[in-house]
Amino acid sequence: MSSPTTPTSPAAPQRPEPKPKKRVPFWDNARWIAVTMVVIGHAVLKLIAGSDLAYAFYLFVYTFQVPVLVLVSGYFAKADPPSGRQLKRLITDVVIPYVVFQSIWIVIQWVTLPTHPFSLDYSAAKWTLWFLIALAIWRLVLPYLAMLKFPFLISVAISFVSGYASNTDATLSLSRVAALLPFFVLGWELRRRSHLSEAWLAAGTKAVWWVRSAAIAVLLTAAVTMYLGIDAWRDLLIRRFLLFDEEYSSFGYDQWWAGFVRLLVIALALIMTAAVLVLVPRRGTVFTPWGGATMYIYLLHSFFLYPLRESGWLEAHNTPLVLIGVVLLSIAISVLLSQPFVKKALHPLVEPKAAWLFHKRRAPA
Repeated sequence: MSSPTTPTSPAAPQRPEPKPKKRVPFWDNARWIAVTMVVIGHAVLKLIAGSDLAYAFYLFVYTFQVPVLVLVSGYFAKADPPSGRQLKRLITDVVIPYVVFQSIWIVIQWVTLPTHPFSLDYSAAKWTLWFLIALAIWRLVLPYLAMLKFPFLISVAISFVSGYASNTDATLSLSRVAALLPFFVLGWELRRRSHLSEAWLAAGTKAVWWVRSAAIAVLLTAAVTMYLGIDAWRDLLIRRFLLFDEEYSSFGYDQWWAGFVRLLVIALALIMTAAVLVLVPRRGTVFTPWGGATMYIYLLHSFFLYPLRESGWLEAHNTPLVLIGVVLLSIAISVLLSQPFVKKALHPLVEPKAAWLFHKRRAPA
């Protein structure tokens, strides 16, 4: 007698492989343009003390470069309670690179600056690294803001009030975290309200030529205003407001109305950001593939600029031609750091997988 056969259970249905998300050229273009403008802004800093033209150009760039970068970062942020995967990404994409590059800069400054003491201080970010701390904090607080009725207005209020607080200093870049929060939240709002982002993308097409013309007019007006009023902007210390990194009283604005100057600066930055994004190409360009290298450009460009900035050469040769040369050099650095071989070589530092740091997930019994 043949033994009864045990019925086999049907195979579990296979889930289709998720299709990779299609990248939108507009956002990659915006990323690369924004981070390149950041490189340019950092490069021309040493020229502004001795040149009105360089100072006006610097102010013009700073009205939108960081706000655009923060807004684009916010657009891709998620407001859901963080999952294990998201927390892991936060550690590998933000925390570990911060520790690595902060350590490198601590050693560099200790070696190159004789009076600089060696101190493993990770509470005050070196140079550009404040952005990593800010990203981590913004991502963590966004789910809480998203629960509220008016997250953008609340973020503006936080920015406004933080400038009066004496405890929002360089520690963990809290002053910048609070001051720039509205741009991050606005980026998230654009994605959440899909009709807004769709209208935004449509606004830059040739069909709406007058929008693009208005954007060009805004940028030209801002550039001319910065140059013609440069003495007033110097006296008013507008640059300090555009940095979004200090309490008002630390640079002489201890009046009760100082926060309203920040509101005006935020409004200006929003107008300039809108104008820049309207002009960003919607289609693929030669620099569209480079938009995925934003973090490489941001973290590595300072190693190219540091020797030039610290040498004193820029201050000694401060001419309009040098300004143009510095701008072109900055663009070249951004292009270089966008190339695949840079990502291949430095991926372990900028985007570490750090599998050794995490528990391996066990399959359910």
